[in-house]
Amino acid sequence: MPETAPNPNGSGATIDMESWVCPVPLRSVPNIVMGHGGGGAMSAELIEHLFLPAFGPAADANMGDSAVMQVGDVRLAFSTDSFVVKPLVFPGGSIGDLAVNGTVNDLAMVGAHPLMMSTAFILEEGTPLDELARVAQAVGTAALAAGVKLVTGDTKVVDAGHGDGVFINTAGVGLVDDRVDIAPQRAQPGDVVIVSGDIGVHGVAVMSCREGLEFGTTVASDTAPLNGLVAAMIDTGADIHVLRDPTRGGLAAALNEIAKAARVGVLLDERTLPVPAQVRDACSMLGLDPLYVANEGKLVAFVPAQDADRVLAAMAEHPLGARAAVIGRCAAEHPGMVVAKTRLGGTRVVDLPIGEQLPRIC
Repeated sequence: MPETAPNPNGSGATIDMESWVCPVPLRSVPNIVMGHGGGGAMSAELIEHLFLPAFGPAADANMGDSAVMQVGDVRLAFSTDSFVVKPLVFPGGSIGDLAVNGTVNDLAMVGAHPLMMSTAFILEEGTPLDELARVAQAVGTAALAAGVKLVTGDTKVVDAGHGDGVFINTAGVGLVDDRVDIAPQRAQPGDVVIVSGDIGVHGVAVMSCREGLEFGTTVASDTAPLNGLVAAMIDTGADIHVLRDPTRGGLAAALNEIAKAARVGVLLDERTLPVPAQVRDACSMLGLDPLYVANEGKLVAFVPAQDADRVLAAMAEHPLGARAAVIGRCAAEHPGMVVAKTRLGGTRVVDLPIGEQLPRIC
């Protein structure tokens, strides 16, 4: 029989407790849930407690978005990613743009100049060819814009009802600039935290298109290749400690991962966060926090305080860094945690998200 409980309103009716739905996936679930793909705590636990033990000594314990390897006299970066966004086309971009820009940006976040990519398409039976052609053209256009060659790939088709139109897997190789040593473990107390522009735009753009929501104006995704912006930052000669593109899980997830990797505290000032009005309004309406909403054309940088002004100036001169802003600093206090000073003068802990607020964003 279904489990029931007395109704607290005293009506005598019972409540069917089996019909209740937990708003956040349980951490001890025996099966994969959507939260495992959200880039938050559940994703991290899946890697730490399932994949790494299963891979054993064959795995590199770091397992970052990009791996840096010494090959002869050069350092190469290698990255792979998969894209399952819904809808396939949204204001400002498509799954094709994301597939290229996402991999290019992962390479750029370790200071690499992207050289080449692979593209593998998993197609659902019944997907219109003109829809696939639009996605493929977006891939080609984005690759040209990023200066990367598409050198190999694969195509598979799954039965109708066993996919969602088009899934794309990519892998990329890049040449790491000899002048840099960029890694999350290099964040240290005193570092200044800089974000390259408005946050939360991509997540709101996809959500508004998917759910048919209107916020008074069209919000377009910020998807873009960041390798040019990163090159301009490196050219300043600054000792850039960390770069990260805050995609799944938003800025909150990226900062928590860096704080944990370097065992430092991160202090944010919410008054300096560049959140555009339409994103703030949408998040307020839906009960979301812009810090947790995905971005696809933004980066966060940790640089020594003495280098911050020249890095910020170089970013401001690049089209993708025109709204760059200092949003916080690193501290020795509360290592591994992110704390934000609110607009009212209080403080709050910015936790690593468990799953994701908005599924199928990238």
